[in-house]
Amino acid sequence: MSTSDHTAAPGPASFTVTVADVPDAELEVEDLDPGQILSGSPVVTGKVLWESADGKQLRGIWQITPGVVTDTEASELFVVVSGRATIEVEGGPTLEVGPGSACVLREGDRTTWTVHETLRKAYHISL
Repeated sequence: MSTSDHTAAPGPASFTVTVADVPDAELEVEDLDPGQILSGSPVVTGKVLWESADGKQLRGIWQITPGVVTDTEASELFVVVSGRATIEVEGGPTLEVGPGSACVLREGDRTTWTVHETLRKAYHISL
């Protein structure tokens, strides 16, 4: 099972409910700015499962293959489904994440991700 959408009953509270098999969902290749890559040849894939009407909140699945990349974070909560990485937060902690790890990143955090094993996560981002 990958993903399926179900629309709730019509009315003022109408919305789409999505079910995803996070470990096995098919993901699409996403652009990764070559300037973010410090080492290796990481490939990023993902799938947005839900986006707010104003585009300021996203929920989905994201994956990155081994390598070292930099990023400037949005406000994000994610849970690692598979893989391992070390996330160094500039001026802050170094985080070791793996399957089952829940992590909160703050908007504007500058990070360096060292991905040891292909990492897949389910996320909620607030922009």
